[in-house]
Amino acid sequence: MTERLRSQRLDPERHDIAGFSCGEDSLDQWLRRHAADAAARGTARTWVWLDSEDRVVAYYALAAHKVAREQVPSRIGRGGPAELPAVLLARLALAEHLRGQGLGALLVADALERIVEATRTVAARVVVVDALTEPVARFYETLGFRRIPGSLRLVQKVTDIAAALGHD
Repeated sequence: MTERLRSQRLDPERHDIAGFSCGEDSLDQWLRRHAADAAARGTARTWVWLDSEDRVVAYYALAAHKVAREQVPSRIGRGGPAELPAVLLARLALAEHLRGQGLGALLVADALERIVEATRTVAARVVVVDALTEPVARFYETLGFRRIPGSLRLVQKVTDIAAALGHD
C-alpha cells in the first residue's frame, strides 16, 4: 500500500484537499482553512500523502516550538537549557478509509524522518505532540513518546528518534 503513497509538501494550487476526511472535523477543517495560511505566515509547514490518483489521503504539519525543561520527564530534560528547542508535530491525520492498515505509524515515521533531517541544519532537542484524545496519546506512547504527567502532551528526544530510525 505505501509504495503507492507519495509524501509532498502541501501545494494548495496542485493538491485537492476538499475531499479529505479523517473523521475528526477539527483536523479536516484545519487542512482546508488554515494549512496554506500557516505556510504563508511561516508558522507551520504541511506535508501531504497522495495516493496513486493524486488524492490527499493523509497529512501532517510541523512547526518550531519550545518546551520548558521542568515540564518534561527528567531523562529528556536533564542537562538542557531552561527552555528546550523543539519541533511540534502540530497536526497528523489519515483518511478514514485507510485506518487499520498500520499506516498511522508510517505517517508518524515520515514526519519523524523529516524532523531528524531538519535538525541536522537547525537544532532541536525534542519532538512534542499534543494528542487530541486519550487513545491517540496511547498510540504515540507505543511509538516511544513519553507523556507529560497529567496531560495529553507527549515528548521524545530527537536523538532517540534518530537512533530508532537508524541514523548516526
